[in-house]
This record gives sequence, structure tokens and C-alpha cells, in this order.
Amino acid sequence: MKLIITEKPSVAREFAKALKINMQNKGSYLESEEWIITWCVGHLVTMSYPEKYDENLKKWRLDTLPFMPKEYKYEVIERVQNQFNVVKQLLQREDVEIIYNAGDSGREGEYIQRLVFMMAKPNPKAVIKRVWIDSQTEEEILRGIKEAKDEAFYDSLSDSAYLRAKEDYLIGINFSRLLSIIYGNRLAKSLNQDYFAISVGRVMTCVLGMIVTREREIKNFVKTKYYKIIGSFSKEQCSFTAEWKVNEKSKLFNSPKLYNESGFKKEEDAKKFIGELAGKKAVVTELKKSKQKENAPLLFNLAEIQNECTKKFKIKPDETLEIIQALYEKKLVTYPRTDARVLSTAVSKEIGKNLNGLAKNFKDEEIQKLINKMIEEKYSTNLTKTKYVNDSKITDHYAIIPTGQGFENYNSLNDLQKQIYKLIVRRFLAIFYPPAEFNKVNVTINIEDETFITSGKVCIKKGYLEVLKPEKKSNEKDENLDENVNLEVLSSLKKNDVLEVQNFELKDAETSPPSRYNSGNLVIAMEGAGKLIEDEELREQLRGAGIGTSATRGEIIKKLERIQYIQINSKTQIVTPTEKGEKIFDIVNNAMPDMLNPKLTASWEKGLEMVAKKEIEPDIFMGKLEKYIKSKFDKLVVKY
Repeated sequence: MKLIITEKPSVAREFAKALKINMQNKGSYLESEEWIITWCVGHLVTMSYPEKYDENLKKWRLDTLPFMPKEYKYEVIERVQNQFNVVKQLLQREDVEIIYNAGDSGREGEYIQRLVFMMAKPNPKAVIKRVWIDSQTEEEILRGIKEAKDEAFYDSLSDSAYLRAKEDYLIGINFSRLLSIIYGNRLAKSLNQDYFAISVGRVMTCVLGMIVTREREIKNFVKTKYYKIIGSFSKEQCSFTAEWKVNEKSKLFNSPKLYNESGFKKEEDAKKFIGELAGKKAVVTELKKSKQKENAPLLFNLAEIQNECTKKFKIKPDETLEIIQALYEKKLVTYPRTDARVLSTAVSKEIGKNLNGLAKNFKDEEIQKLINKMIEEKYSTNLTKTKYVNDSKITDHYAIIPTGQGFENYNSLNDLQKQIYKLIVRRFLAIFYPPAEFNKVNVTINIEDETFITSGKVCIKKGYLEVLKPEKKSNEKDENLDENVNLEVLSSLKKNDVLEVQNFELKDAETSPPSRYNSGNLVIAMEGAGKLIEDEELREQLRGAGIGTSATRGEIIKKLERIQYIQINSKTQIVTPTEKGEKIFDIVNNAMPDMLNPKLTASWEKGLEMVAKKEIEPDIFMGKLEKYIKSKFDKLVVKY
């Protein structure tokens, strides 16, 4: 017999369909003459709390910390005990010769299944293989089973997963307890509570730090007013405006009167300067005409589609993931929990299958028009040498794209699911369209070594914008109208043209504070946390990993909201810290500020990645983690 263990019942049914065999439903598993298919229901096994090691550890006391067991204990989660018992019984069956681990194809999926195997102790005579798939189409499932590798091939990924869990466990339990013991009573009084347990985490606390830091930057921001000079010029009854900017020949170069390169600190200084320009000759000294091309953006990874859905539909990242997971399970899109925004070379060579499936089976008028144009204009589908294909930028999975299949399930989708599916389809189709093209003119005007600059830009070929920015309705204002006129005027100019100066006017301006995060761009900030790190090497190490993983970022934000450290406006999705969250930030910032710094997360994420790639041994990573925890405890306990 061959046994398949999937991540959930719906996936098990897809495997059964793909195998095209008559399976008997046994309640918690399916069985035929040759195959058995069962499933987990998320986590079946978890790490035990300290009191399971020693009852005395249930009470939070300083003398029992730090808690770092030599051997870790695990237990079956009570509410899923029955399903675990089924899986265990099947794993131990003597007639099972091959066991296929068909869990979620990622680090967390590997961890879930390895815990089950560890606790269930499968038939030692059975060969264990790992199924790794990118979609739930029948073709991909069959390929995954056929090409399944021995379990040992993924041992380093499993090591990384176990270490990630131990890391979060040790940091969460030890520092939550320690900070609660030291600061809990003080915090409770400030919040008018009898007791307060402080919750910190490796990733969660860092994200809280980002949110509170941003909020304080906004609250402490002092707006600065400054004044710009706008000149109105004309030639042969055609007029346009240009903005003054300081240059090296200007009498105001490096002057303390300026706020920035185009603004004066004081209104009177700007007015005086305008008076000095009156009656002077204006000459075109530089004229640059250019054509610009702009390619379609890269494909969606999870963070990008979460950010897009927050902007368009005002939904939270975890809601977006839930919808795309549903699309994945209905075979409409590829694996959602991915950080990659490109395709693999192998997938790019087979991309015609996805396009053909959309063309033949997706009954959507707008999408069919876009595909028909691709066919009529003979747009190339050879992506191999484009920026959309890069094997080096893929770890576990390539970008999220439509499979070109699963349309028998499309009508059962709700409206929001359909809209998000179309977003993915449009982003996919856009990469086959030619670049958008623009005409641009940059003009420099000189008035006795004082420079005024202006430019005009207009789209002359929509290219991929036809896919991502549909045609405007006839009653909508064309946002390029003014730019068109400006470009036409500027294009008529020649170098050394003498212009008529109509007037100069002051334009008030002021500096703006940074914007608050919304739940979508917070995910982007977490993904690109390297931007917050000054050290360039660490920034590169963090690139593509960031704070948390694609699978967990939405859940981290959700947890921060659930424990009331942050609040998210349901209409705008704007994220702000609560009073409680700001107080936790102050405590952590005082006690162990590096927990708020992406630099720490960068080094840990890099370490886990190195374990997964077999670049360092798991024991080395664990040793460094335990050393870090002990050193922090020594400093904090002395301080206490």
C-alpha cells in the first residue's frame, strides 16, 4: 500500500481525483486497493509549555529563568487528537510500503508533517518520500508524486523549521516572563489593571517597533514652510511655467537663505529675489527630448498582492491570503505563500499551457480581449531572457500566476474572490505586452545664471498599461490632458530661444510627515526590512527574507491587533499603536532595544537560511541562540 498525507481534507480529495482511482471514504481517510490518503488539519502537534517539564515552572519566577531544555517535549493538540490517532494508525500499518509526505510545500508545511511523523513513529520498513508541488492541478499533483524525493533530501529544511520554532519559543517564553516579572506591576498600574502579562516575540516585537517608531515620527514632526518661485514664460503666444532651482553659478548657491534647492526660508527673501529678476532676458540653454520605455512590473508574490488588495479592496493581509489560498485549492492559481516575483526557466518554457487555458476556458470578456490582442499582434511568449525569469531569485516557489485551469470552480467564487483572481490574471498577461512608451522633453531656462526647469511627458504607446490600466470611460477627465499641451509647447522650443517673461509668483510649500502604515504596505515594509538597516551587508542578507516569512506576516499583524498592541481602521486599513502597544515599546526599548531592530531579525533569518542551505550545522545556530538569551538575561537581571 501507498500512503499519502496531505495538509487538509480538500487537498486529499484533489489528490484522489488526480490519481483517478475508486476511493472508499473511511471518514478520516480515503482508501483503495493500492492507495490510502489521509490529512492533517493544520498543526496536530505542538511544543509543550514549561509546566509539562516541571509543574513548578507554571508560576513565573525569576529563579526558573532562562528556561532552555536540553531535550524538547512535544504533545498532540487536544482538539485534533482524533485525527492524529487516525494518521498515526495509518503510518504504522505494516502493509504500507511507501509514505508520501504531501504537506504544504514550504518550511512551515515541512514542520507540521515532521512533527506528526516524529510523534507517530511510522512503520520503519516504509520508505518516506516528499511531494513538492506548485499548484493543485492534476498534472502538477501527478508530477509531484512521480518525482517525489526521499525525505532526507529535505532534512536541512526540516532542521531550519525546528530551529525557527525553538527560537520563537525560547524568546517568547523567556523574555515575556522576564519582562512581565520586572515591569508587569508597573505597567498594570499605568493601565489601571490588576495584572498585566507582557507578550514579546522575535518578529512581533520588531513589527511593533516599526509601527510605534513611525507614529512618533509623525507626532513629533514639525512642519516647515518654505517658498518656491514659479516663472511664467511664453513664445509666440504659447505659454508654460517653470520652477526656479539653485545651481552652482547662482548668486544663492550654498546660501543660508534657502531651505532646499528650490525653496526660500523667508517670504521676503523670495520676493526680493523676484525683484532682482525683473526685466532680465530669459534664454533656453538646454533642451532634451527623449523617448522612454517602461516595462510591466514583476509578477505578484504574496506581499505584493496583499498590498494591492489592501489598496483596492481595503482588506487585511490575512484576508487576502485566505482568498488566494482558496483560489489555489480550486486549482485556479499557483502556490500563494511565495516571496518570489519571477518564474523559473523550466516554468517559462511551459507558460503556453497557462495562456492557452485562459484563452480557451476563461469566459471573461475583458480578459479575452486582452488575450486576442496578444494573438493578433503576435506578442512574444518567450520569456526566457526577460527580467520575469530568474532562477536565482526563487527559493521554494515561483511567483503567483494563473494555472489556466480550475474554471469549473470559477462560478462558485464570490465577487471579491473573482476580482482578486482577475488581478492575478492581469498582472500575468501584462508581462507579455510590450513596454509603455513616452515622449519626454526637459527644458532649462537661464536668466543671468539663475535656472528655471520644466518638463513634459506623454504616453504615446500604452503597451502593458492597456492591461493594468484599462481605457477610461468617456465621461472621465484625461489626466494627461495638461501634459499633452505642455509637451506640445515645449517641443516647439529650440536651444537659444529668447522667451518672454510674463511674471513670477510665489508658491507656498511645506514639508510633510511620513505616512502611517496601512496593513498592506506594512507587509511590504516587513518584506523589505533591509531598508531600515544602515549596514549594507546586512541589508543584502535580509533581501528576500525580511521580517517574518510570506506565510506568517499577515498572521503577525493579526496577532498584534488581537492582543491590542495595535489597531487597524476597518475602512482605511491605517495601522496605529494603542496606548498599551506604546508602553510595551518603551519597556522593550529600555530593556533590550535590539529586539526592536531589524538588524537582529536579519541575522536570525540569515542563520536559518544558512541551515536550510547546509552552510552551517543546526547545533551552531542553537548554540548562538542560547548564548544570546543567556547574555540578555545576565544584563537584565543585574539591571533589575
